[in-house]
Amino acid sequence: MKKFVFNFLLMALPAIAFSQEYYLLVGTYTSGKSEGIYVYKFNAASGDAALVNKAPASNPSYLAVSKNNKFVYSVFEDGDDKGSVAAFEFNKKDGSLKFLNKQTSGGDHPCYVSIDGSGKWVSVANYSGGNFSLLGVSPDGYLRAAERTINHSGRGPDKERQDKPHVHSTVFDPGNDHLLVQDLGTDKIMVYDFDNKKGELKAAKIPSYSAVGGSGPRHIDFTPNGKFLYLMEEMSGHVSAYSYSNGKLQFIERISAVKEGYKGPVGSADIHVSPDGKFLYASNRGDENDIAIFAIDKSTGKLTLKGHQPVLGKTPRNFSIDPTGQFLLSANQNSNDIVVFTRDKETGLLTDTGKKIEVDKPVCLKWIPVK
Repeated sequence: MKKFVFNFLLMALPAIAFSQEYYLLVGTYTSGKSEGIYVYKFNAASGDAALVNKAPASNPSYLAVSKNNKFVYSVFEDGDDKGSVAAFEFNKKDGSLKFLNKQTSGGDHPCYVSIDGSGKWVSVANYSGGNFSLLGVSPDGYLRAAERTINHSGRGPDKERQDKPHVHSTVFDPGNDHLLVQDLGTDKIMVYDFDNKKGELKAAKIPSYSAVGGSGPRHIDFTPNGKFLYLMEEMSGHVSAYSYSNGKLQFIERISAVKEGYKGPVGSADIHVSPDGKFLYASNRGDENDIAIFAIDKSTGKLTLKGHQPVLGKTPRNFSIDPTGQFLLSANQNSNDIVVFTRDKETGLLTDTGKKIEVDKPVCLKWIPVK
């Protein structure tokens, strides 16, 4: 009898693992019909989603969730000295967001927000401001005024888009000892030593790494083991691969994420490594509207292109792989939908489920487990 029960539980484990529900948080632009941040319940077995709550906000284009899942931080991507970052308390019982407070981001059009590993500090990138800020977080989740705002200087070869710095993302490394700042305007990855006890930032021993001129660094993502990182170049449509150790980057290779023969406008956007570390995904906007799929060599970090998946919509500004690795969701800003794909864990390839979420101007996707 004991053996039967054990075998039954063993067989049931996959079903239990993949039947878990998650809250899907969606950041949007509110220039159209969107009212702010939307919260859905997502079934990680079926790919179904249902709206459960929403919170009013002004252009909450990028979100970050605290490690304890109790708090959500959102940029309010506004200009004219109105750029700010806000704190919300998240209620797991009903998926509601309670506004706590907001602080100035220190610059116009904040477009990225992240939380350090200790949960005590939030960094925010100001695209038009050409700078970034570090804000303290109180134990109750409230944001304190910016401890410091660091301004970049310089420009790139594209006189229209790179006339000044444009900070596009601020990412704490896996060890929580460094902050990597991607600047589209200056074609650089800036590296700062980070003291999470004091909230201090200072230029690293090697303070910056130059990308190819005119490439426009945008987002990065690390492999789960932290040994490699991948840079999405918005303006060139390329991915640059680096090995990573204690704030130091070593260039490995640079590979196009755009289809061979594509001649239209390039506007690459988001980049994510799969939870198992085997595949890398990169989104292309412009007229391409697809996601490039790469296999990752776990020993060298090199990439092999496996294919391109059309997103079945327009302008995949952001996409996300659900925590189980079963699904990839593409937030298609200009077709006002989030398309749900299944992900083959062996090949990395994507298949349309026929399911999508209708929401106005979705531009950021984040996850919180229901239980």
